[in-house]
Amino acid sequence: MEITGEVKDIIYQNEINSYTVAEFETEKEEIIIVGYLPFINVGDTLKLVGKIVTHQDYGEQFKVDTFEKLMPQTLGSLERYLSNGTIKGVGPATAKKIVDTFKDETIHILKYEPEKLSQIKGINNQKALAISESFIENWEVWQIVGYLEKFGIGVQNAKNVYKKLGANAIQEIEMNPYILIDVANNVDFKKIDKMAIDIGLPYNNDKRIKTGIKYALMCSTLNGHCAVLEENLIAFCEELLSVTEEEIQENLIELKVKEEIIVETRLEDNKANKSENNIKEIEEIIKEVENGKVIDEKNWVYLTAFYKAEENIANRINILKNSPNIKKIKNIKQELKKLEKTSEIELSEKQKEAIEAINDNNVCIITGGPGTGKTTIIKTIIEMFKDQGKKPVLCAPTGRAAKRMTETTGEEAKTLHRLLEIGKMEEEGSYKSVDYEVEPLDADIVIVDEVSMVDLFLMNYLVKALYQGTKLVLVGDIDQLPSVGPGSILKDLISSNQVTTIVLNKIFRQAAKSKIILNAHRVNEGESFLTKEQIEEQNLKNLNEDFFYIKEQSQERILYNVISLCKERLKNYGDYDFFKNIQVITPTKKGMLGTKELNKILQKNLNPESEYLDQKQVGDTIYRENDRVMQIKNNYDIFWEKLEPKYESGMGVFNGELGTIIKINEQDKTVTIKFDDEKQADYMFQDLEQIEHAYSITVHKSQRK
Repeated sequence: MEITGEVKDIIYQNEINSYTVAEFETEKEEIIIVGYLPFINVGDTLKLVGKIVTHQDYGEQFKVDTFEKLMPQTLGSLERYLSNGTIKGVGPATAKKIVDTFKDETIHILKYEPEKLSQIKGINNQKALAISESFIENWEVWQIVGYLEKFGIGVQNAKNVYKKLGANAIQEIEMNPYILIDVANNVDFKKIDKMAIDIGLPYNNDKRIKTGIKYALMCSTLNGHCAVLEENLIAFCEELLSVTEEEIQENLIELKVKEEIIVETRLEDNKANKSENNIKEIEEIIKEVENGKVIDEKNWVYLTAFYKAEENIANRINILKNSPNIKKIKNIKQELKKLEKTSEIELSEKQKEAIEAINDNNVCIITGGPGTGKTTIIKTIIEMFKDQGKKPVLCAPTGRAAKRMTETTGEEAKTLHRLLEIGKMEEEGSYKSVDYEVEPLDADIVIVDEVSMVDLFLMNYLVKALYQGTKLVLVGDIDQLPSVGPGSILKDLISSNQVTTIVLNKIFRQAAKSKIILNAHRVNEGESFLTKEQIEEQNLKNLNEDFFYIKEQSQERILYNVISLCKERLKNYGDYDFFKNIQVITPTKKGMLGTKELNKILQKNLNPESEYLDQKQVGDTIYRENDRVMQIKNNYDIFWEKLEPKYESGMGVFNGELGTIIKINEQDKTVTIKFDDEKQADYMFQDLEQIEHAYSITVHKSQRK
């Protein structure tokens, strides 16, 4: 839906992200508009694209998806625009005089003949030029916004570019297009590189090579790495930029001098890597060097922000764990006995050891596979510390993990993003915010579940938010896949031997009835799945039939099994409904058994085309009502609401959230998605690149659930 009109009044505007609530007048009506509207002032004429929404408290509103600022269309709107305070030296009285004097010629005079403004009493030549410059600068901002659109840089990002480069942004970008890599997020290097080459920048231009190096480092972080071997980085950049190794080396040195990268030299001898805290091994290495043995040294290259994040985590963990102020429960063994009696919880010796370790240390890691009792430890710690008047805070990296934590403990758990209130600044790829100061957490003990999914920057924000003396308990399974983002926090902290770690390896009786849990542990131990014969030999009675292994030799047979299981076999076996209980997971996107092909064929079999179901085709993808879909990028701007069990509304849908398309509206050009946590959000057709079908998802995407 598109409307054009004038901003009559700004009710609210967030100074940081420009979220705005304003009164807006069209030819037909006045309406409240809401959305992210940077650079907007009273009197501005706008063309808005969006939709009508109904807020529970404030009624009907127009939610803005995109907007364009227009020159004022009438003399009245022009006068209001000039008097709104954005033009230096012009207030309401001066604005009226200017418009009354020059009428339809006003804009032309302001832009091209400012000296004529001195005809008005109170405006001398100097002030006339200042008014003209201010007027032109305001419109140059909008020229920048339009110019940046061809690089895929939206309005909010354009505001950041303008703040950093000023009114001459276009000229600076044309002189050095690579500057966009530093001043904007998620910019396509190849688009910028093509533009730079087209305007005549040589291949061996230092700006190009430096930007290419930083781009290569960022590419590696998208695969989870925090640093890259220098030799691999050089090889990648040689191919990417078609320049020599010497030219790359020279620019690496300059980037290092400017502290844009950090180069760390490490000994690659296995003993050396293990020897940081072992004096005997260090002495052995020194002797070997003295005797002429060459120990290979490798250079690892970091973007400075990644190095600083690692350094911050290490320093903060040391500060926390070495704090003399340890919040302890006195007579912990006796308190545990009391709790076991009153709550009918029977703790294993290993679980008691874990609880005592948490009590005795300010930083502690509890790790173990499924069914080893991690949740019972969390519940016990919460109960004991609450009985002592201490405040526990529970959190997890994903919405699904936080929800599960709440369900199993009975205590509210938040996502780390929500707990730390890092919101929009933690956009994917926004690595430059490493020094962002988070608000300290009001807690005596912070328990983080599923830590294997916590990436480098999220961990950095968390430890920065903890007061010295706050307990930090990290819970997770190191055998899970590492975080989708950069870093392998849980595994690296355990490997460092610097944090007290309790490893749980006993499967509890109830969990031992699950074939899933038994087989998970067998795989971790390098063994194959349980066979029928092994079950009989080991006298494993009353096992839950929750795990089946179907071995096939051909892709065609595997595909047949996937389809038949999803369509009817699992339904007949245990009344499992695909849209409620079943998720297909595969390791790859491509090929017959990749997500792309599986999603097409599962959609065809499970949600076929029908005269009763509306659909929308985007490229070669068909979105249909009842489709299962997944959000594939963080969107902090999208409005959502929950209708049941009580009305709620808010902003933001995040990478990995699953939902179902419940409505496709061709007239409004919107797709309504109901997510698994009951919130509903409307997507414009042009925003559908943010979602993809989720009949089948990759193993890595399943971590985001």
